Amino acid sequence: MCHAQVIITTFQKPLRTDEKHVREMILKARNFNKRYKKGARQIKMTLAGQFNINYNLKRIRRIMNKYKIICPIRRANPYRKITKETQEHTVVPNLVNREFKQGIPGKVLFTDITYLYYGKGQKAYLSTIIDGSSSEVLAYYLSTNLRMELATETLNQLKKNKRVILIKNAIIHSDQGAHYTSPIFQEKVKKMGLIQSMSRRGNCWDNALQESFFGHFKDEANIKECMNLEELKKEIRSYMKHYNNTRYQWNLNKMTPVGYRSHLLIAA
Repeated sequence: MCHAQVIITTFQKPLRTDEKHVREMILKARNFNKRYKKGARQIKMTLAGQFNINYNLKRIRRIMNKYKIICPIRRANPYRKITKETQEHTVVPNLVNREFKQGIPGKVLFTDITYLYYGKGQKAYLSTIIDGSSSEVLAYYLSTNLRMELATETLNQLKKNKRVILIKNAIIHSDQGAHYTSPIFQEKVKKMGLIQSMSRRGNCWDNALQESFFGHFKDEANIKECMNLEELKKEIRSYMKHYNNTRYQWNLNKMTPVGYRSHLLIAA
């Protein structure tokens, strides 16, 4: 008996590129986690990461411009200094020298503080610690004042974070703000086994990773819509989860910070 071999051939569905459909998909990507605003690059990476669709970046921008699909404009962070240094405060050398991406999670950390306006002219301060290689937010702390605990409690949150694995003699880099030159902060850093590094005076590029994060955060999170501190805390908590797990980044091989951390650990 002769058995005929049946060969079933499957064809991948062709990518639709008509303008109306592309516009619909751009809007779909923009509305994914719609609480947070997205620019053209974020939309491109969300289309690829969530919907397995790849459109040319120039085309996405053209259609966004044509149909007025709003892309947030980056604003410079005017936050510079908190208080003046005092005699007992100590500045330490810059050990990072703008080599932000070390390719090893837990090797170089960056920390900084920014202000947030919410409600009816209310003001709060956010302190964060970010991994230099994966851009993952490892710890953060929100306060309504600029007391020293703003920085030291962020270190405590880093210590409590069970997913954080730091290499021996990991570096924590900051600007020369009064919190970081304080002997209280510096003693806590030493007790945690970290080595401290600082930007040169007045040079924001030395801490560009933090500046970039705060820029994205203020562009995308709905801070001004928060009417009280509890709403602000909830919004920040939600954004941090989104940023680490579902916000794709162009400079991380179009992965999320958590995904890129896993990628680096597998490759090591």
